[in-house]
This record gives sequence, structure tokens and C-alpha cells, in this order.
Amino acid sequence: MPRYLTMVRIDENNTPAEGISEGLMQRMGALIEEMTKAGVLLDTAGLMPTSKGKRVHYENGQITVTDGPFTETKEVIGGYALLQTKDEAECLEWTKRFLQVHEPHWTVTSEIREIQEG
Repeated sequence: MPRYLTMVRIDENNTPAEGISEGLMQRMGALIEEMTKAGVLLDTAGLMPTSKGKRVHYENGQITVTDGPFTETKEVIGGYALLQTKDEAECLEWTKRFLQVHEPHWTVTSEIREIQEG
């Protein structure tokens, strides 16, 4: 069965000031439990803000390291899920459900990429 990485993209500058609500945490926890029981969720986590990150860039044989936050970036990866599903359509359905647990004032995008095996 194919594996997919879903990268959850958020705009750090427009996240709700109150942060993640208790209701969202409960809905997300219930969905994660359902996905785990269904055997499709291999791993998932949220990521720390870019202010705590670094970018390592390689160009023309030189490495540069930039401390966060990365103000020139509108969307950043705020979390991920590693899924193993029968096909892309099933992965898409789980991803839609994940996005729908968020309240309407959230703006969240998930990018789905199949993992190249071998």
C-alpha cells in the first residue's frame, strides 16, 4: 500500500490569537485515534513555530544558515501526517476530514505527496 506525507500549511501571521481551542484539540484527538485504529496513520505531529527554526541552504558549494522566523514566507509547514492508504483517494478523504475538524476562522492547507518507494 502506498504511503503519503501530508504537510499541513498555515500562515503563522494569521493564526487565531487564542491559539488552538480545547474543542479543536478534542476533535483532532478523536480523529487521530480513529485513523490509528483504521491502520492508516503511521505518524503525525505539529511543528514548533519558525521563530524556533533554522534554514540551511546550499548553493554554489556554500552553506548558509538562517535563524527563524522567516518573514518572507507566507505559508509554513505547521505539522505533518504520514499515512498509508489503499490509494490517493483514501488519503484525500482522511486529509479532508482532518481539515474539517478546524473551526471556520482557521485557514489551513494540506499538501499531499506520495512517498517514492525503492
